[in-house]
Parts: sequence; structure tokens; C-alpha cells
Amino acid sequence: MTIDRRGALALLSSGAALSLPGGAAGQGADARFAHGVASGDPAADGAVIWTRATVAGGGDAPLDWHVATAPDAAPVKTGRVIARAAADHTAKVEVGGLKPGNEYHYWFTSGAARSPVGRFRTLPVGAAQELVLAVASCQLYPGGFFNAYADMAALPRLDAVVHLGDYIYEYGEDGYGGDIGKRLNRVPDPTHEILTLADYRRRHAQVKADADMQAAHARAAFICVWDDHEVANDGWIGGAENHDPATEGDWKARKAAAMQAYFEWMPIREPRRGTAREAINRSFEFGDLATLAMVETRLLARAEQVAPKGQAPSPDQYRAALAERARPDREMLGAGQQRWLEGVLTRSVKRKVPWQVLGNQVVMARVAGPDLARAWGSAKYEATLAAMPAVYRARLTEAAASYRAGIPFNLDSWDGYPPARERLYAAFRRAGAWPVVLSGDSHAAWANDLYDDAGRLVASEFGATAITSPSYGSLLPGLGAVLAAENREVAFCDQDAKGYTVLTLRPDRAEAEFVAVSTVLARPFARRVVATYRIAPGSARQPVSVVSAS
Repeated sequence: MTIDRRGALALLSSGAALSLPGGAAGQGADARFAHGVASGDPAADGAVIWTRATVAGGGDAPLDWHVATAPDAAPVKTGRVIARAAADHTAKVEVGGLKPGNEYHYWFTSGAARSPVGRFRTLPVGAAQELVLAVASCQLYPGGFFNAYADMAALPRLDAVVHLGDYIYEYGEDGYGGDIGKRLNRVPDPTHEILTLADYRRRHAQVKADADMQAAHARAAFICVWDDHEVANDGWIGGAENHDPATEGDWKARKAAAMQAYFEWMPIREPRRGTAREAINRSFEFGDLATLAMVETRLLARAEQVAPKGQAPSPDQYRAALAERARPDREMLGAGQQRWLEGVLTRSVKRKVPWQVLGNQVVMARVAGPDLARAWGSAKYEATLAAMPAVYRARLTEAAASYRAGIPFNLDSWDGYPPARERLYAAFRRAGAWPVVLSGDSHAAWANDLYDDAGRLVASEFGATAITSPSYGSLLPGLGAVLAAENREVAFCDQDAKGYTVLTLRPDRAEAEFVAVSTVLARPFARRVVATYRIAPGSARQPVSVVSAS
């Protein structure tokens, strides 16, 4: 199947071309809607709808919003919202009073100007037989075209999109993926690494101006959390790997600017009153079929990542890093968020909901670093090293030494926080839940079986690959197969493809389809399903089973 992005946008018109029911005209010069529309955080009676007004001058812009049962129907809800200059001319409306389990269409107007039309589905109440979620993460704008979003927008059934973070990246034009961006004329805006509120706003604006991004947002409501790059790489509660206070200022100030831009530009509800702004953990009930809990693993409580010191760490330094990793006080969720999550899971199980789904940023499975020399043979391994740029050759050689010393594949994942992971697994058991864990961040697709320290199967995990962001597979084709062969918890791993995951839940089974696009460097593109994995619900849970693989 070959899809061009124009096909995905066929049902969307430009604001000037729409002929739709109107409302009260805006005051002053008509706004334009250059960044499209978006919806998010669906509820049984509504959702958040969002747009951004492009206006002449710097003043506030009054907009009228409209919600209808069809794109050409009379609105069932209308109102006025102000796109305030103080919020970068973004506007969000928490629409309520709608019917559960129904699809709605929405748009904004400003005088004669009209936005594109978006749609969302309210959450069902009571009996629900099927739920289709798209799972996405890691969309480096310079890394390639958002072909995966064009494909997602064309799906015949899509109830919501679960976005697990890295919606934007903080790097400048010479940073991560910058060489690709220059070749494709997708240079980040601004061209420097972003630090200020104005910087973060411009980076969000660039991503939202992308036509494929707009098509996906118009197709279904997004349920979002951030990961690290919405602020800076490998963030934790007190800083980030890519933040230097000596040259980049106060971490709290940078984090506050990044969060403000995120809440302005994303279709997400504000945190609950009385909670920290970082507390974007929240839950969604899809009738009697599924509970989705979205957690925050970056800014609320995460301890600093462990890393062996020095360019060529000694055995003692590796041992010190492993000892630090094992400290019981190292957190990922924090006690408060974990109590909240356990409560959500417990209530869901008591209601006899078959599926508890956990939207989580980073891979949860235990993944030991690969022994590529053994897996491939020394000749292929040495030839692969020799073909690499010198900087990557040095990094791979150092990584191989760390794996031999017992350092896991990724210390920024839950593997860097094993006591915190074990506390989470204990919460699963107390709640009586066997969740489906969704993970992003790794730029790879995963189907994993999660076991606690006693060897009990506690959950299944499906990891979504990147929309565009480069992965280890670019340097080491076939790496995912080695990881799957060498790790008990890894049933499937694809480190090569770019795309997203479609999770379909029914009362008796869940299926994850790993969708890949043929390229992110050109258009048009072809799509294929790399693999499909299936699990059964609750106490009938067995290891993930393959349905198909290409």
C-alpha cells in the first residue's frame, strides 16, 4: 500500500475553502489558522479542543468554536474563546455536555476565516467491544518527514492517539539529526538549542505547522505526556544530561519555560488543582473495556541517571555504577504518583474491566546489552566497526565493555532503576492487575514479557518505534533480533523501522500491530505491518504470542 500525504489530507480543507455553519464573527482583523486544530484528553461528555490564531499585530484574538455531529451539520455546541497574546495566541476549550461513545467534528472561526475541521470520539460508557489506539513517540522534526502521521490519519478506525513524548526536540541545527534536516530542508526553528519560553514556543509552532502532523491531530484526540526532549535530553527531577547551569542558566527556569509552552501548544488539560505543574499523570475510562493510566517519569520524582565515570571506565567504576543503580531510594514515579496509580488499577480491577493500560515513557523490560561479537561472529563484528565513523566506533567499543561488566542496554530506561521497578510490580500485584505497558523513547518497536524478581509474569509491554528519530538500527542493522535472542523478556525488537503501533483491545484479546513506513527521507512512502503480537487479559495472561511477522 502506497500513501501520499495529500491522500491523508483529502478530507481536510484549507480554512479559506471551508463552507461550514458559522457563528458570531470575530472582532477586528480575521485570524488565520496556520497551525491547524487539535483535540485531546477525551472524556465521556467531551474533550479539549485547541487551535492557534495567527493574527496581525500582537493583541488578543476572539475566536468562535463549533462542535457538530458531522462536518457539514449544524453545531450542537458553540462558544467564544480568546486566543491571548500572553498564551502565544493559542486557545483551548474544554468542551462538555456531549454524548458518550460518539464521534464529533469541530472547528474555529474568526470573522470570515475558518479553521480546518477536526474530529474526536468521546469515551464510551458501559459496554464497549473494541478500542483502537495509535501509539506514537519521538518525532525529531529534522530527522525526516512525518510519513507515519500521514498513514495514521488514513486509518479507518481510530479512537485516540497515545503520545508518549518527545513531541519536540531541544537541539539546534548542528545537533542530533541536524545533518538530515539540512538535506531535507527541515532545519529546526530556531536554529540554536532552545532555552527560553520564546524558543520553546517557536519549536512547537514549527512541528504544528507540518501538514502531516496537522492531519493526525485532526483525525483523533491525542492523549499526551512529555518525555525528556520537551525540555532537555535525559531529564530528571534536578537537571538533565543536556543542561549545563554554568552556560544555560537555572534548570527550574528552563523547565518552567518548557512546561508553559507545552501546556499552551498541546491539547491537554491543566494539572489538577493543588498538584504540581509536573503532575500530568491522569486516567481515562473506555467503558467496561479498558482503563488507561498515563504516568509521568521525568520531572516529578526521577533520580539522576547512573553513568560510569570517565572515557574508559575501570572495573571499579563499573561496580560503583551498578551499586548506585541498586540503591533502594532511587525513584522513577515517586511514592505519591505510585499510590495514585495503584488506586486507579485497583478500582479498574474491582469493576471487572479486562484491560488496564499504562502509558509510560521509557522501556520497562530488563534488557542486557548485546554481545555482538558473539552473535555475529568476530569477522562481521569487526567489519561493522571498521565501516563506522570513528566517533561511533569508539562509542560502540565503550558500550561493549560496559555490557560485559553488567551495565544494562539503557540506563535511562527502567533498567536504570530496578528497585523502583520492583515497587511498581508489587503495586500491580496488590491491585490484582496484569497491565499492558506502552513505552516510547527507545526509537524501537518492542513486544516484551515483564517478570518481577521472583520470576512471576506481571505485565506485557509494547514499545512504539520513533516517528522519525534515528535509532541504533541505523548503525547496526539487525540489532533488534540480537536483543530478542539474548533477553528472556524480549519477544520481539525492531531497531530499524520508523512508524507507530496500533493497539486494538477487545474483551478477549489485545493485539499490537507494529506499523512501519518505508522511508522518512522522501515522499510518497509505502507502509507495512512489521509484526503483530497478541495477549489475553487478566489472570489468563501468558507470554506475548506472535500472530504474524514479516
